[in-house]
Amino acid sequence: MIELERVSVAFGNALALREASLSIAPGARLGIVGESGCGKSMLGLCLMGMVPDAAAVSGAIRLNGRDLAGASEAVWRRHRARDVAMIFQEPMAALNPLRTIGDTVMEPLRVHENLSRDAARDRALALFEEVGIPDPVARLRQYPHEISGGQRQRVLIALALACNPGVLVADEPTTALDANVALRIIELLVRLSETRNMALVFISHDLAAVARATQQVAVMYGGDIVERGPTAQVLSAPRHPYTIGLLGARPGLANRKRGPDGRRQRLVTIPGTVPPLHDLPMGCRFSGRCTQELPHCATQQPIPHRLGAGQEAACHLLDPAATVRPATMGVGE
Repeated sequence: MIELERVSVAFGNALALREASLSIAPGARLGIVGESGCGKSMLGLCLMGMVPDAAAVSGAIRLNGRDLAGASEAVWRRHRARDVAMIFQEPMAALNPLRTIGDTVMEPLRVHENLSRDAARDRALALFEEVGIPDPVARLRQYPHEISGGQRQRVLIALALACNPGVLVADEPTTALDANVALRIIELLVRLSETRNMALVFISHDLAAVARATQQVAVMYGGDIVERGPTAQVLSAPRHPYTIGLLGARPGLANRKRGPDGRRQRLVTIPGTVPPLHDLPMGCRFSGRCTQELPHCATQQPIPHRLGAGQEAACHLLDPAATVRPATMGVGE
């Protein structure tokens, strides 16, 4: 199990992550969604102990019960690949263009598992077969530029799985892929999570991908987790105004109803722009863009409200004493 308890990450007066708390049990699949710059990748780096040196980190980061928030790089290095591993965003940038694919995948096996080169090669071939890479013997000798984008992504998955981690963090694993390849990668990650009883943290801005890949979802904005709960519940009945806006802005036939004149209506848009990290509101991070804002939203941080069915949202509108009620529209309404 891996757990974050009130973890904050600051770069000077810019707070990239504010008191984030979550726990991921073995075999669970958690989605992290939100706009670019909302803190998704920073949360993933916290799980890996890879927060930049310039950042100030507070809170607890527990891996199998041990708090590693203040651990040295040497300590984290012993846990990476073996206990928690990461698939980075861009396969071509994550793979060394000067090394063969075989050498890249064999390296963690030789370093962490102390395998001989022949044993590491056999293990790499088995991993390639497990993730569906065709002709694995030939792939061992190839360089990243010689294979397709989908195959490079599978190589990164094989690399992350090499030392049998208990937690796999996938940071935008389908962004650079076409729709058909992306669907196969999602199906592969779900199958690996189930067969290995491996926790999956699926970071993405693609709501359709998150719906397919995860059981639980956390919605982030401005470094805060603003809503969380079962994926199907949150995506079908969002309660935080930001989640409602995010789902309403999603392209798709369900969101493009026809108006009285027979023309398709414009997509819903969220007003304003995301403020810079050093100029975020003290209270609700969504203050200034929310169409239902209360006078104290900008200055008072909202607390999470439990909404039933495992869903919760941090919004002042959900307080029974609020003078304005939250929107109840679902996706596409």
